[in-house]
Amino acid sequence: MPVTVRVVDPVEWSTDSSRLTRYAFQPSPAELDAGRNLAQGKLYARFSRTHVLYEDDAPRATAMVWRMHQHVRGRLLPMGGIGGVATDPAARRGGRARQLLTAVLADMRAQGQVVSTLYPFRPSFYERFGYAGLAQERRVRIAPAALLPLLRLDLPGEVTLHRHVEVAGDIQRFETELAAQMPGMAVYDDPDGELLANQTPSWAAIARVDGRMTGYLRYSITEHGGDLDARRFLYRDPVTRSLLLGWVARHTDQVASAVLRLPPGETPETWTADADLMVEAKVAPMTDAAPMARILSVDGLAGIDAGPGEITVRVDDPLIGGVYSLSGGGTLSVTPGGTPSAELTGPGLAALVYGALDPAELPLRGFGTLDEPAAASLRSLFPPTTSHLVAHF
Repeated sequence: MPVTVRVVDPVEWSTDSSRLTRYAFQPSPAELDAGRNLAQGKLYARFSRTHVLYEDDAPRATAMVWRMHQHVRGRLLPMGGIGGVATDPAARRGGRARQLLTAVLADMRAQGQVVSTLYPFRPSFYERFGYAGLAQERRVRIAPAALLPLLRLDLPGEVTLHRHVEVAGDIQRFETELAAQMPGMAVYDDPDGELLANQTPSWAAIARVDGRMTGYLRYSITEHGGDLDARRFLYRDPVTRSLLLGWVARHTDQVASAVLRLPPGETPETWTADADLMVEAKVAPMTDAAPMARILSVDGLAGIDAGPGEITVRVDDPLIGGVYSLSGGGTLSVTPGGTPSAELTGPGLAALVYGALDPAELPLRGFGTLDEPAAASLRSLFPPTTSHLVAHF
């Protein structure tokens, strides 16, 4: 049967791609508002590219690539955020997803995207496409009453409450500024926050110090006596964090708990004395996937922060395979060619760039072949760091 993969327009998204993703990820069967679905497709088309694999003109698999930028060791790099990967159940287990993703990776590279991230349905599947796992974000469940002491602090600034759609542009601009400072953080190429405004209604508690937005809490309240469930908890500094936690404290006697998403390594147990909380980093297929990342262009990594040292590596990967001489001492220089002293797979290179694994761990995962001197050079070039993707798609 003839097989083609192509980027679809909003009408095709609303009929072909959307049908596959709704079946894969949403409760079904359900009634469809065709007009609203088409409007959503038109909005998404401005910020993404949706690919569909067709067999005999029938849609069999789909994937969406969001145009984004991500902080990778000091630089905001063009990033493709893959989401909505779905296959018609009648066509599953037949290699269609593999065909589709091969085409998607090539298209992202052709579009100039340097890196890609996603949330996998099964990490081992995406490892075969060059992706490496990143650290999972933490979630803390805390009783608001434990935060009441923060209300006694004499803090500068204020917190104001809004419906998120009213301040979507402010939030998007703040996130873009914050991404320049937060390793791993990714933001949509959506300067006015139109995608955010289109999301499920939520509250936005905005913190400002000296009139400047310094953080926000985006949340919903499940019910009286239930949870204050925060989808975003982002801040520039400890003062802003305390302002926002003070806002949570004001919900004592309204909700039993607040659930906050935190970067890997955050220590909420140090926020206040006598804390009543639970911290977890849950990873589970389908429901709680940790993010993964891939390098789409080795040359595109030039200019990211890098420690002292130099090494030549051979990268074994169908998309970015080749020999590259890497040198640091401030920022990374990439030169094709040389005599390699280490071999890395696509996931191995991604794990180093994102700080997910120490070089000595790569052979244990099947991500590379290297001796201790090579590991030391790579460790110096790519010092330990923790990446927090933040965005979900």
